Amino acid sequence: MVYQEIPTSVKNFMNTITEKCQEHPRWAENFNACFANTLLTTVKRQEDGTTFVLTGDIPAMWLRDSTAQVRPYLAIAKEDSDIGDMIEGLVEKQFQYIQLDPYANAFNETANHAGHQTDHTKMNPWIWERKYEIDSLCYPLQLSYLLWKATGRTTQFNQTFKAAVNEVLTVWEIEQDHNRSAYQFERDTTREEDTLVNRGRGTEVAPTGMTWSGFRPSDDRCIYHYLVPSNMFAVVVLDYLKEIFETILKEEELIPRITALREAIQEGIEKYGKTTNKAGETVFAYEVDGLGNASLMDDSNVPNLLAAPYLGYCSPEDEVYLTTRKTLLSSENPFFYEGEFAKGIGSSHTPENYIWPIAMAMEGLTTSDKSEKERILNTLVATDGGTNLMHEGFDVNDPNQYTREWFSWANMMFCELVMDYFDIQIEK
Repeated sequence: MVYQEIPTSVKNFMNTITEKCQEHPRWAENFNACFANTLLTTVKRQEDGTTFVLTGDIPAMWLRDSTAQVRPYLAIAKEDSDIGDMIEGLVEKQFQYIQLDPYANAFNETANHAGHQTDHTKMNPWIWERKYEIDSLCYPLQLSYLLWKATGRTTQFNQTFKAAVNEVLTVWEIEQDHNRSAYQFERDTTREEDTLVNRGRGTEVAPTGMTWSGFRPSDDRCIYHYLVPSNMFAVVVLDYLKEIFETILKEEELIPRITALREAIQEGIEKYGKTTNKAGETVFAYEVDGLGNASLMDDSNVPNLLAAPYLGYCSPEDEVYLTTRKTLLSSENPFFYEGEFAKGIGSSHTPENYIWPIAMAMEGLTTSDKSEKERILNTLVATDGGTNLMHEGFDVNDPNQYTREWFSWANMMFCELVMDYFDIQIEK
């Protein structure tokens, strides 16, 4: 089943936002277009009660994107149990997919052999793509937890959930020492970001306590395979798991395992996950390898370093975070671009001088400065290419040049920033 019309609760919420946006009518115009678009074009409710969420113009569901796409609807789910059911159905689908293959990042609606079936890795007909990314496992755990906090419902913490949690813990433990892993990935391509070196094993690493990632949230390969922001996200969701198993499920057996993994990753971030900027100040690294190499950069896709407080990893006033943030929002970050119409963080995934609305929204969501939030929202609506929707990336000197006509994740990040401006936050 797909949504043929916008539910009353969603219309009422859009009307509330519209009223709040009286001084910013363009915000309301884009908010309403984006907020309705995700429900009407990407959400497909299945006969078994699960929910499949298209990423947009690609006919597959990403574990990461699908979580971010529905997250703003959590603000409505407490009052509208059907919206809550839709989100719970997505959680169930995500955990079913994780049990199919915890190393895959994107899945098909049916076992239709669609997607990158010729990749040199362990494919099956359900998998669209098998680029292993830590955050693909973090996001469903986050959504299950946020659904509980927003609505009080706990039925998502079922046998599917528990089986998937065991898969996640096992993968993260194995990938603390990638030499123990059977995972490899190669693609026949001229685009080097889409394949791993070293016969699909990736560049060399040494154990750090952190857990290994093949690819970034952009689906581009890691250069050094301890991806610090994704390990930060893992720390946060492991805390969530501990709380769930202690207070809801009241099952103690997994607690020592969860705690040990969480502490090892956190210690790894503290010991290995930092570097220095040009001024000699301590900042978080984007990637490290445990062998002394570190990258000073940030990517636009979340989790990124900019998002650390948004994820719940640290306070927005944390000293190392603030120094990192200042560095990343400058030319010291090779993916920071500034032009005639906008400035912000881009990605190796899109052309030079293209910045991403997702990263701009995250910049707004991680500052307490209302005037900065307002500036970013004004820029986002002014650079939408005349579509009232957000895109993947756009040229800072010509916003009519953009990638992806239809990108639901970006739409909903814009919506979340509008909500945040008016102090409507998703409860954590």
